[in-house]
Amino acid sequence: MALAKKFIAEFIGTFWLVLGGCGSAVLAAHVAGSDGYPFGIGYAGVALAFGLTVLTGAYAFGSVSGAHFNPAVSFGLWAGGRFAGKDLIPYVIAQVLGGLLAGWVLYLIATGKSGFAIDPSAPGAFASNGYGSRSPGGFSLGAAFLTEAVLTGMFLVVIMGATHKTAVAGFAPIAIGLALTLIHLISIPVTNTSVNPARSTAVALFAGSGALDQLWLFWVAPIIGGVIGGVIYRALNSND
Repeated sequence: MALAKKFIAEFIGTFWLVLGGCGSAVLAAHVAGSDGYPFGIGYAGVALAFGLTVLTGAYAFGSVSGAHFNPAVSFGLWAGGRFAGKDLIPYVIAQVLGGLLAGWVLYLIATGKSGFAIDPSAPGAFASNGYGSRSPGGFSLGAAFLTEAVLTGMFLVVIMGATHKTAVAGFAPIAIGLALTLIHLISIPVTNTSVNPARSTAVALFAGSGALDQLWLFWVAPIIGGVIGGVIYRALNSND
């Protein structure tokens, strides 16, 4: 029963993250009025939206599941000694399914607008992640891999530090949400920012073959980065 509750919390939390973060990118990032005046939220707004989804989701579900909402976070916390290996696969399944439901809901909303279409070859199509010709800034595979691995690693360091037993209670979601906002401000031009395999998978299935062909990187790099971040933090606090 306890694992079932955690599964549901991770499912809903990841649904919220994808709907809020990717939804802001698809529906609100680049909007213009009938007179052509732009009033979209832009990259900065999308970055803040992702941070807010994690912040609010962590307050809502942190006491139930720990509020991972991200396979790379689950792997990183496991490597850092903060998460049981027996729960790893159920968490990842819940996160991927929650993300996929959000991607489908977002697709239904977006296609409700006349003229909406997804160009599978376009950088960031349907909030998808990519490198090379599918990178918003034209960054290479190597640059994308390094960005995703390093930023996910630092994300784990922040998460583990903010949730450490000596940290000020109740403030962890704020630090974690701001960290994710910063990560997006850095890396949206590079990969459209993943650091979360469930988030990438959720929209890639609707973005077309280009996003699916490159999806492997947004599983491998974040998980490697998350594990390294978890190991580093564990080593720095080996006397705890």
